[in-house]
Amino acid sequence: MNNKNKSVTKLIFLSILILFTTTNLLAQNHIKWMTWEEAQAANKKNPKKIFVDVYTDWCGWCKKMDATTFEDPKIVNYINKNFYAVKFNAEQKEEIIFNGKTYKYVSNGTRGYHELANELMQGRMSYPTSLYLDENLNLLSPVPGYQDVPTLEMILRFFGEKNYLTSTWEEYQKNYVAPK
Repeated sequence: MNNKNKSVTKLIFLSILILFTTTNLLAQNHIKWMTWEEAQAANKKNPKKIFVDVYTDWCGWCKKMDATTFEDPKIVNYINKNFYAVKFNAEQKEEIIFNGKTYKYVSNGTRGYHELANELMQGRMSYPTSLYLDENLNLLSPVPGYQDVPTLEMILRFFGEKNYLTSTWEEYQKNYVAPK
């Protein structure tokens, strides 16, 4: 192989390496969203809590949360490390099998809702809503509304570090010190 071919080969190898590294770094800077099926399968192999972002396509606060809170590196890292994350359109038409039960879309005039969203949100359909499930897929709590970074981080730590087992939310909020 002559020097020109060696240089081209090195350049191609270096380009592939840079592309792989950049793609890998970008993937680490985003929440690893899963489907319900993927989260349940992953949870069977390695149990973790599940964080669910319940949204609709028309929800402005949902889009704001996607563009701000869910892009923050602290939030991304904490969710990816401690939870399986599910992005759930509360108006999706596809059936979902969750905990062995099939949930469907319910048409309601010009709009509708998904039975699973209605059940997990306990009939209080507002968007966005964050759902927290334990390792056994039991609902810990729905938390409605837009959450900024400091607020979501506090809530994530309340559930992610099992503080809900030893403290009320009110007590936890009073004593919470954000990590630096």
